[in-house]
Amino acid sequence: MEISGKVALVTGGAHRVGRAITLMLAGAGAHVVVNYHTSADAAQQTVAEARALGATALALQGDVADWSAVQAMAATIQDHFGGVDIIVNSASLFQRTPFPTPEIDTWKRVTAVSIDGPFFVCNSLVPGMKARGSGVIVNLVDLSAWQPWPHFTAHAVGKAALLALTRQLALELAPIIRVNAVAAGPVLPPPGMAPDRAAAIAKRTLLGRWGHPDDVAQAVRYLIEADYVTGEVLTVDGGERYGWGRHAG
Repeated sequence: MEISGKVALVTGGAHRVGRAITLMLAGAGAHVVVNYHTSADAAQQTVAEARALGATALALQGDVADWSAVQAMAATIQDHFGGVDIIVNSASLFQRTPFPTPEIDTWKRVTAVSIDGPFFVCNSLVPGMKARGSGVIVNLVDLSAWQPWPHFTAHAVGKAALLALTRQLALELAPIIRVNAVAAGPVLPPPGMAPDRAAAIAKRTLLGRWGHPDDVAQAVRYLIEADYVTGEVLTVDGGERYGWGRHAG
């Protein structure tokens, strides 16, 4: 799909990797909708940067895990742009969920954002995509979709489910709409990460370093533009998935 002139929604598009994807799309000539939940200031800043690139940009607040909120967001997008051509499901909630756990609220919240959110967004906007005659969906997962992470049960299960949803929607929506995923590795240390911890994570990649959010954004661009690719996942992790072999034995 040619990006220029298309309408793109990026959930969680206000900051970090989502911001890089938003600005990549804006720079490529798309009209961008930045969905955010609580990051209002970051969303407005990202929208301002997108507009500086010449894009039409709109920030929309909404909890993707709330079906009513997603329906309202879809209606607003329809009013402003007549629908979307590109959906990037980037919203995520990264919280520890040890197992067993004395409370289930965190489990419910994390899985609601990572599983229900993309389902709600696609379910609301895909009919309009079909009416427009084409569309592309890209979902963001990570290595926990394959490898369990200690103390992050909800996150790992949610990403594995999102990868399964990617393949299921690719099947259900072909040939009109293509659906793929990007599995990001260490591309941006979280705030407050200790330098020794960041160095240890870099060391376990084959390339020996952290990546950049733009690395993920460029992978998303490839999957949008690659018209013969659907139902696939592109791993952008500096070789972290196989880095254990460097230190084995």
